[in-house]
Amino acid sequence: MFSAETKSVDISVNKLSESVVAWKHIAENIEPFLQAVASRLELQVTEFDPEIAPYAEYCLTGLGKQLRPSLVAMAAQSIREVNDSHITVAVIIEMVHLATLVHDDIMDEAAIRRGKQTLGAHWGNEIAVLFGDCLFAQALKLAASFPTPEICRSVAMATNVVCTGEILQTRQRRHFDLTEAEYFKVLEMKTAELFALSCEMGCLQAGGTSEQRSALRDYGIALGVAYQIYDDCLDLFGSEAVVGKSLGTDLAKGKLTLPILRFFKKATPVEKLEMQRKIENWDNQYLPSVLESLGKYEALTESIEIIHKYLKQAQQSLGKLHMGSVTNKLTSLTHYLAHQTDKLGNCVKS
Repeated sequence: MFSAETKSVDISVNKLSESVVAWKHIAENIEPFLQAVASRLELQVTEFDPEIAPYAEYCLTGLGKQLRPSLVAMAAQSIREVNDSHITVAVIIEMVHLATLVHDDIMDEAAIRRGKQTLGAHWGNEIAVLFGDCLFAQALKLAASFPTPEICRSVAMATNVVCTGEILQTRQRRHFDLTEAEYFKVLEMKTAELFALSCEMGCLQAGGTSEQRSALRDYGIALGVAYQIYDDCLDLFGSEAVVGKSLGTDLAKGKLTLPILRFFKKATPVEKLEMQRKIENWDNQYLPSVLESLGKYEALTESIEIIHKYLKQAQQSLGKLHMGSVTNKLTSLTHYLAHQTDKLGNCVKS
């Protein structure tokens, strides 16, 4: 469904602006909450030793879309209203997420994150790995400030799952007999777990029932998997202007994502060996021929279909809440991701 002459997407500034506007519309009524989370994250800088405060300030300011804090707020609003404890929960989860990014950038030898140098590129990997540990510890310290141990226990368990997922993914690099089941397991652990935690904790602090908490966790898992597949596709089929880094970085590190796994399911033995050779000796000049091979077997089309399947699962999980239009923001989030996914597919076909 897209041609063999697949090319990277050239999304114009106007198209990018449309994306930002769409996201702002979804997050409109939680903007004060997100601003409060950003402000409280900045206040966390003072909780670190003054001599390492510059590292904290560098990491805890200039945030992206704040997806996880958004999920905390939207999950809470599907039950009741947000309160001050939700801000603290969102800060905790965002710090865990930022810690994983610091460590990811070290392992990936990344120089740029969100338009500026990574902590490792700016101060060196030794400082970065240790400060990532400090972020994890500070998040758990803040979680322990709640009157009951449930928040701290949940955050610790989720952090363990995320880090385990990262280890599994690292072990799977250039593992050419990787199964899709193994791939999806890692996605659930390293990305979807924090989405699920955000939804669960938003529900818990709003006084939700165990059934509501379970439904929102299922929503978070499905949304998180869909989001990570989309992000994996973007690394191959997106544009550097939108992605904010060179394309093909996953293949450069030997990470086999869903489009590649779909290719391996259909390709001839000779084509598989050729793809394997390119990944083992990656050079960015291989990207056009890799995209042509993926186009031949409709790898992006099938990946998009799977993203939509997970988004449908997320929507079905919300149906278990039996709360009508109250969950419309969470539903809108699935529509937003579906739109971004389809836009990627349409740009590649054009």
